[in-house]
Amino acid sequence: MQTLPYLLDILKYTIAGIGIVWVALYLFKPYLERAQQVQLLELKKTISNQTLPLRLQAYERVVLFIERVSPANMLIRLNASSMSAAELQLMVINEIRNEFQHNITQQIYVSARVWNVVKRVKDDTLNLISNAVKALPEGASGMELSKTILIHLSQLEQDPYEIATGLVRQDMEELF
Repeated sequence: MQTLPYLLDILKYTIAGIGIVWVALYLFKPYLERAQQVQLLELKKTISNQTLPLRLQAYERVVLFIERVSPANMLIRLNASSMSAAELQLMVINEIRNEFQHNITQQIYVSARVWNVVKRVKDDTLNLISNAVKALPEGASGMELSKTILIHLSQLEQDPYEIATGLVRQDMEELF
């Protein structure tokens, strides 16, 4: 019977110890959570400092892509004077697809909205070229195709490539 008071003492001390640990955890929990939040903010700041230059470079490349696939710029760069319309169409389509493939990894660093703008510019430009070729008679020259494309673009109220560049700039400004 002597062990019963001994066991009760152990139980009292165990319960008291658990109570003290619980109170200590309850008191220190806000401090621990605050320290964890500070560490998380520091980690995010470090990551942001490392990725910000990459994101800015991605936005630059997206704007460059839009400028390079703009028919006004591309047709001058490709110099279509001696080609047929079919040859120029093939060359333009390959150029657009190559530019897109070259910049496809930029989608990691830009917003989904900007990447959708890039895809839309690519698709709309390909459609513009295809529709211009369909509007020309068979055997037309590359110069005729160039003129048809540029006339179509000049008839639009707003330049879609300027609109796309503006959307990219707007998105980039939201970073700051």
